[in-house]
Amino acid sequence: MIIEACLTLNQLIPEIMKKLIIYLFVVLLVQTSWAQVDRSTYPPAGPAREIKLGDAHSFTLPNGLKVFVVENRKLPRVAFSLVLDRDPIMEGDKAGMSGMVGEMLTGGTKNRSKDQLDEEVDFIGASLSASSTSIFGSALKKHQEKVLELMTDVLYNPTFPQEELDKLKKQAISGLAASKDDPNAISSRLASALNFGRNHPYGEIETEATIGNITVEDIKAYYNTYFKPNIAYLAIVGDINSREAEALVKKYFSKWEKGNVPTHQYAMPKLPEKNMVALVDRSASVQSVVEVTYPMEMSLSHPDYIATRLLNYILGGGSSSRLFMNLREKRGFTYGAYSSIGADKLVATFSAEASVKQVATDSAINEFIFEIRNLRDKGVDATELENAKATLSGSFGRSLESPSTIANFAINTERYKLPKDFYATYLQRLNALTVDDINAAAKKYLKPDNMYITVVGNGAVIEKSLAAFGEVSKFNNMGNPEVLVAMDANVTVDQVIDSYLKAIGGEASARSIKTSRIESVAEIQGTKLNFVMAYDESNQAYANKVMVMGNVAMNTVIKNGKGTMTQMGQPSKDLNDQELDAMKMSMFIIPELHYEDMGYTLELDGIKDVEGDQAYKVIVKNPTGNSQVNYYSVSTGLKVKSENGEAGETYLSDYQEVEGVKFPMTMTIKSPMLPVPMAAKVEKLELNKPISEEEFK
Repeated sequence: MIIEACLTLNQLIPEIMKKLIIYLFVVLLVQTSWAQVDRSTYPPAGPAREIKLGDAHSFTLPNGLKVFVVENRKLPRVAFSLVLDRDPIMEGDKAGMSGMVGEMLTGGTKNRSKDQLDEEVDFIGASLSASSTSIFGSALKKHQEKVLELMTDVLYNPTFPQEELDKLKKQAISGLAASKDDPNAISSRLASALNFGRNHPYGEIETEATIGNITVEDIKAYYNTYFKPNIAYLAIVGDINSREAEALVKKYFSKWEKGNVPTHQYAMPKLPEKNMVALVDRSASVQSVVEVTYPMEMSLSHPDYIATRLLNYILGGGSSSRLFMNLREKRGFTYGAYSSIGADKLVATFSAEASVKQVATDSAINEFIFEIRNLRDKGVDATELENAKATLSGSFGRSLESPSTIANFAINTERYKLPKDFYATYLQRLNALTVDDINAAAKKYLKPDNMYITVVGNGAVIEKSLAAFGEVSKFNNMGNPEVLVAMDANVTVDQVIDSYLKAIGGEASARSIKTSRIESVAEIQGTKLNFVMAYDESNQAYANKVMVMGNVAMNTVIKNGKGTMTQMGQPSKDLNDQELDAMKMSMFIIPELHYEDMGYTLELDGIKDVEGDQAYKVIVKNPTGNSQVNYYSVSTGLKVKSENGEAGETYLSDYQEVEGVKFPMTMTIKSPMLPVPMAAKVEKLELNKPISEEEFK
């Protein structure tokens, strides 16, 4: 150790002397120049330089395929990106079809089944994927011809197997079901419907019906129509030179036959004449998803493109933006508030959004409008602009570290008819913009009086306050106008409850049930869940046990006026008064029999659509303010849905009679805590049999 220390010291002495000499030189230099430099202010920024991007080598095959090659020797890999430049298309009653094209392309070829294709890709450690407008492949340099062989096999010889389409349709319908309960997905659908309308490709929505209409012939027709080389661009990036790339492209893509591709034009969507408020009433929401939005013209080739990037960054482009600092840092309404100004050759949108506290919904909207109006009318200051320039310049610079960026720049220049120096002079043009330029853009593009104000939240709590911003129009979770069904003014909430009790077998039969034990089973992403619920109304005892793979994951018990909860083997936790009061809403076999005794208040809130069934909406509140919403079918009287902020939504179906009383045998639960909807099916239901004390421990 001593010898090692001495060696280290001897090695350091020359290094120390060298650093000392450098230090003394720097001190001398500073001392001789101190009087000549004013260090009280920051030096002015130098002019932005023209960026030397490095040209992408390009050529075009006789069939019209445009190719761009970017040589990069950092890694022994090569990537091939094929992109189709088609106009957006209307899918009509086949909406959702284009989203399946990519998976169908890679679902098997004339030469390989899907499994064989996947196996060959994996064997060489490659990547291969496709979409309705692209095919991508990448591999090690030594496997570049193999990945091109696989890529072009997918391009030329897809078989579009029916079993693959069946699987994709099933997945799409499952995803659609989950999205109907996702507030952000609901908000996105609503904004698209309002901004573009249903007769525009950006405003179409998928439904179970449109997905069901999609056939293999539709996929083939799309493929035969749009997969043509004369609307395609191929970017090649990696360990390859232009001569080698050109030889490979000619070998693998020359036989691709060109053809006529239809073009499409659409009317430019218009701004609303005045602010319009659109509400999706989602009683289970504990927050409100707020978005203010409108359509606008903006594209890469637009002269104001860069100005709108800076404008948006100042308004809501990051954690130092005006919206973020106001709604989160100052007001505490949300975890984050952001805005965006899109760019699209067809039509773009302005959008500002946040998920906010329910009680602050109207206040948050007010602040959104204030910040947009304030920026339009009073403009930006020099400091904000310089900070925005610095951030966007840095982001642009970092993007240049990726070789694929250069290829994308080359393709964009060709696709969007940009000036040849569009990207080379990007920073120069960005830094040349002045406060006056950004303020002019703000006055031109910010429309605080012509916006769609969309809200997904609990209408019973927030609807009245939204009227301050304009007439409130209601929409369903698919973004369609809510169909208002006229309700007989003479119908009362008591009559709705009476109809329900009559529908399940009559009040007398319902009251005769004193005990019940229900065993249900569900499966979520391959995991089996068992539920056991026990009710002893005479002793006002209730237990709800959830088991996973035979182990108790959670057990909730109410007995003797007290409640406890045990989770994953942890010690029991006593429920506080508020938790206990909330749980009491579920402790009765048929809660409707006990609402009056428990001091609950009921409010009839019109007729709503529940999965195509018209149902009375009844808001149930307990004395401490906890609430849930029940929906009773107008036609059958049966309860078809129940929801609250904690549990989410529960759909009740498959009613069957047991000892003279009808019970729902399937309960489908949609909750933000679940990745997909969960269907719990009753396997065993016992009535009026002794309940063991063990159930309530």
